Amino acid sequence: MAFQGKSALVTGGGSGMGRLAAQQFAAAGAHVAILDVNEAGLQETAAGNDKIHPYVVDITDFDAVSRAVNEFEAAHGPLDRVYNCAAIMPFGRLLEQDPSLTNKLMSINYGGLVCVARATVPGMVERGSGEFASFASMSGIIPSLLMGGYNASKAAVVAYTEVLWHENRDSGVKFVCVCPPAVATPLLNQGKESTWPKLMQQSEGEELAPETVLAAVERDLGKSKFWCMVTGQAKLGWFMRRFFPNLVWNNIHKVEGW
Repeated sequence: MAFQGKSALVTGGGSGMGRLAAQQFAAAGAHVAILDVNEAGLQETAAGNDKIHPYVVDITDFDAVSRAVNEFEAAHGPLDRVYNCAAIMPFGRLLEQDPSLTNKLMSINYGGLVCVARATVPGMVERGSGEFASFASMSGIIPSLLMGGYNASKAAVVAYTEVLWHENRDSGVKFVCVCPPAVATPLLNQGKESTWPKLMQQSEGEELAPETVLAAVERDLGKSKFWCMVTGQAKLGWFMRRFFPNLVWNNIHKVEGW
């Protein structure tokens, strides 16, 4: 399924997954609003493309998100698709991570989703159409040592998105919760520059290309599938976490060595 809509909104549009998604939507002919606090990154994403419209917005600020949505829709029509890609990913041992940073993880990764959903989904529900992709992570399904703050924020994303879907599943709006393993985007550098778990070191060089993730999202939206695990290995991880959690934890402790 290729995106056929006329307008889209992407958060985290200043780099990585958000940048690529915005450029793909614009290439398909849609006008795209990109939201980020990274003004320079936004300008790079939009460079030379008059269909990409940058908004310097902190997605934890509901009023600012709402203003951007209203301004964009007034100029380019109702949103057909929303991709909430914005996130941060600093790692660290929970009792050593600054509480302000742990709370910031929750504020951006989860609180940002709440603001974006509240600013965009009601209009889609009222119109009876639209697509909303919430980018969670396998880290929201399988917690791990040294990643607790990030795990908690993405687990909140998973829970919120699942309930949002069920509360609106007969509305005509499609929802997808995207739960990929590690993806080769600049976001990973935040983890590497803080505390890089040995478990993550093991998979270095095997990270998914963002193109692979976005193709999987298109596939699952086309099938009206809510869960997008992207790979068979991720599906296996979900199965193991659900039915054999002690085995998963034993392996994590073995790899980390404590």
